[in-house]
Amino acid sequence: MMSLRRGLLWTLLLVFTVILTAAAATVMPHVIPTALGVVSFSGAVLLWRNVSLRLKAENRTVWGLLNQFLAVRFVTWLGKRQREKLEKDTLDIQRVQEETLLRRLHKNAHTLYGKQYNFSSIKDSEEFRRRHPITVYDHYRELVQQVSAGEENVLIKEKPLILAMTSGTSGSSSMLLSTKDTSTEFFLQGVCVCVDVMRKAFPGSISLQRTLKLFYSPTVQHSEGGIPIGPNSSTPSSSKHLLYLYTTPAPAFQVLNERDALYLHLLFALKDRHVGTIESNFCSTVFYAFRALEERWEELVDDVETGGLSKSLELDGGIRLALEKLLEPDPGRASELRAQFSEGFQGIALRLWPRLHLVLAVDSGSNQIYGELLRQHYCKGLPFYSPFYAATEGLIGINLWPLQESRHYLLCPRSMFCEFLPEESLDSEQSNTLLMHQVEEGKNYELVVTNAAGLNRYRIGDIVKVVGFHNQCPVVEFLYRRGQMLSVRGEKVSEALFLGALKKAVAQWPGAKLVDYCCAESGVLGDSSGGAQPHYQVFLELKGVRNLTEEQRYKLDCCLQADSAVYKSFRIKGSIGPMRVQLVSQGAFEALKGHMMSTNITSNTFKMQRVIRRKEHAVFLLGKTVS
Repeated sequence: MMSLRRGLLWTLLLVFTVILTAAAATVMPHVIPTALGVVSFSGAVLLWRNVSLRLKAENRTVWGLLNQFLAVRFVTWLGKRQREKLEKDTLDIQRVQEETLLRRLHKNAHTLYGKQYNFSSIKDSEEFRRRHPITVYDHYRELVQQVSAGEENVLIKEKPLILAMTSGTSGSSSMLLSTKDTSTEFFLQGVCVCVDVMRKAFPGSISLQRTLKLFYSPTVQHSEGGIPIGPNSSTPSSSKHLLYLYTTPAPAFQVLNERDALYLHLLFALKDRHVGTIESNFCSTVFYAFRALEERWEELVDDVETGGLSKSLELDGGIRLALEKLLEPDPGRASELRAQFSEGFQGIALRLWPRLHLVLAVDSGSNQIYGELLRQHYCKGLPFYSPFYAATEGLIGINLWPLQESRHYLLCPRSMFCEFLPEESLDSEQSNTLLMHQVEEGKNYELVVTNAAGLNRYRIGDIVKVVGFHNQCPVVEFLYRRGQMLSVRGEKVSEALFLGALKKAVAQWPGAKLVDYCCAESGVLGDSSGGAQPHYQVFLELKGVRNLTEEQRYKLDCCLQADSAVYKSFRIKGSIGPMRVQLVSQGAFEALKGHMMSTNITSNTFKMQRVIRRKEHAVFLLGKTVS
């Protein structure tokens, strides 16, 4: 089989050489085709050498390998160029930001919105900030509705590719515009630079091994004006030209039921001994995939052994038939898998796929606890790379330091025009913003952005800390979402502050490991919250313990008092009552996730809310309480 594969590959490469030489002969002098023929043949030999040396997966077609080889080479080359451009941009950040802003304004100068603020006459950022107010979503709500209804030239010059739904972590989901420029910038300034970073930090990841890519097909809806509505992250339909890079075959991406789609992701990944990377937008998706693997491994291994598909999957007949054609009995691999699963799930990822190089997923912000759980258990021993700082509004930053434990992101100077509101001035009506070259290391700010999709001086609600500079460009650490603050008396406890206290408390509960959590202010639950004074209702999913004593529960309150002087002062005065800590059943947060997701939000973009604002979600968790 291998000799046949090599023979086919050599044939294709020789044809490739002949085509190049013949093409050159029609446009070049006689000497050049001869030289090019030598170079082309040398290139063909090099190509064969690279493919054969990096051939680490089974059941791959020659065309698939060639496509992957060429795609990797092209994006690697492009990544080097984009990285060089980024480095150059960081040397003159003020000029680059001015260019970015003026390009945005002039492109949309003749829209309804551009005419309202006379974009065509704006000459620099100072004039822009003087003329245009700082905005929030309500400023755009009616304009977005006009675009949704099919009106053109309202906020942006072109028709949006999609009406993108935000994840709703700070409240209800909002509808934003996503454009071709947004997608192009994300690919060039984000993905390509990320590949260059990976090439240097994790050279094995840039190989011909396939990737277990955990993403799902959303249910497609359209607005009154015929514009698709949904998440603006990558989906199988927007990545059709890349599906050959993944372990999951194309027919499986047509499955809309996420439980069944996840089963298929896992099944085809288990069949491939040589998976090189596990990739998803967020670590939460990876974590819940391993939870599903732990629950369903016996069923999955049976399918690997028999080459069948479980009858429990509710699949369209045509999709089932297409997938069954791709499956063959593999009792040898099934035996390997059973042996590994019988040893438990500690470090299971590397035992299933010994050539696994990397987990590629965001593990900062609300995904921090999932990253920690994966590193401690399922993916023990594997490096993690949290590549992007991004939002529905677009690409914000990229992580150039993947080997550092702290997640720091270089702001991308050509993606958005960025302004910064000092943390101490967030509630002031007359706050002045700072620009990239004006911020200070060690200070916290809320990001205000002007993007490619019609948002101008828009408060995205993210609070970041400037941890340093790369040349002149700020490097930031994400701290918290402004809408995810706990505040029953004006104390303002951030997600980061609460999680830090929670980790300290869990460390004092023997045998306990934190799986997931969220909080609700007592006012959300009303009379059902219990307690006379305003307080925090805390829902915890723990592993290793079934109950906590009242003294153990009170440890969490003590830890937060130790970390927050303001919270402590309110507790001492009795203005805030003690926390009510409740344990929920295993899988409660996964069930909550399903309850929270609308038809326009998939696991590709979902982020768990750490502070619940809707009573129905808090009541849902009350129904899952076991202690």
